[in-house]
Amino acid sequence: MTDLATPVAPPRPGPSWHRAAPALLGYAAVRALGLVALAVWSATRDESPHQLLSARWDSLWYTRVAELGYGYEVRLPNGDVHSNLAFFPLLPWLERAVSAVSPLSYADAGLLVSTVASLAAAWGIFAVADHVYGSRAGVCTVLVWAVLPVGIVQSMAYSESLFTALAAWSLYAVLTGRWLTAGLLAALAGLTRPVGAAVVAAIWVTAIASFVGERSGPARDGAPRWRRALAMLIAPLGAAGYVLWVGRRTGGGPLGYLDVQAGWRNGFDGGYAFARFVADKFTSFPSALAGIGLIIGVGLLIRLYVACVRQRQPLPLLVYAGAVTVLALCASSYFGSKPRLLLPAFPLLLPLALALAGLRTSRSAWVLGCVAVASAAYGAYWLNGSGPP
Repeated sequence: MTDLATPVAPPRPGPSWHRAAPALLGYAAVRALGLVALAVWSATRDESPHQLLSARWDSLWYTRVAELGYGYEVRLPNGDVHSNLAFFPLLPWLERAVSAVSPLSYADAGLLVSTVASLAAAWGIFAVADHVYGSRAGVCTVLVWAVLPVGIVQSMAYSESLFTALAAWSLYAVLTGRWLTAGLLAALAGLTRPVGAAVVAAIWVTAIASFVGERSGPARDGAPRWRRALAMLIAPLGAAGYVLWVGRRTGGGPLGYLDVQAGWRNGFDGGYAFARFVADKFTSFPSALAGIGLIIGVGLLIRLYVACVRQRQPLPLLVYAGAVTVLALCASSYFGSKPRLLLPAFPLLLPLALALAGLRTSRSAWVLGCVAVASAAYGAYWLNGSGPP
């Protein structure tokens, strides 16, 4: 285990494809099962699984950015303005680039980017878990991430897989003392989703802890101070650059992006709106069951985080997971999206992965297989119903 006061572990060569292969093959199998279940379920409803994955909800907004650029908006009857400026640019940039060099449409390019990014995310998650707890825990962490109930989002033309890949590899770079790489990946993560702030926070807190913990000279990973300081400067450039550009474009100044989010009735209120949403569930008996479920879900998240602290996970993982969780739960709108918004918080899964890694291989495989089937069925049902808003 790594002590919280230790900023990073000594650098070592990154995980090879051969070392990560079991995790990646298992991940691909789980995702394939989810896609098969979606195809079968969609066929019974005369729905197109391709459209569900690439041309509904946020994926449609991303492809519009790729095709039309920024400036598209929808004005709702209640006066709300949904602007595509709310969507960060890296995914649509990649969709446009892939479409420019291939016959793929923007939507299909988004699916390709998401597929590649999901495998990169799985590899990054394995790299982090393998570095801290060993390869068996790494495989289990990847598979637990794959079988999450909302895991089907990893196969959609959404930005969660791309962001998780950048975040995981940035955290791995911090853990192995590759500070400039960590800063660059954090900047790219900041161009992907607003929650890129969590990666920046992990880099900043870890770097500051290393400055405080050392007397002079290089840190325990051998990285000179200037590299850590430069990583701190680079990490927020992606998010800050886009937010400032939006402010200039809208005339709202540095806080202009917040005005854009307000048009979607989204913002950060410390969890007050979510608490009211849960409380409203107890106004009638059927909905009260959902309220109880939400309370249990939040309680389980808190318990998982406490378990992460007790396991003495490395500081950057704790900061990142905590920041992602807080940002997801304290957003003031789109409560149905919260499970999806928590998808990048993979360090929360390490306690579960370690428990599975402690079982016999046959037993852990049986548990993961059963959960994978349930997750595939739920994902198919979910996308053919309300879906991820």
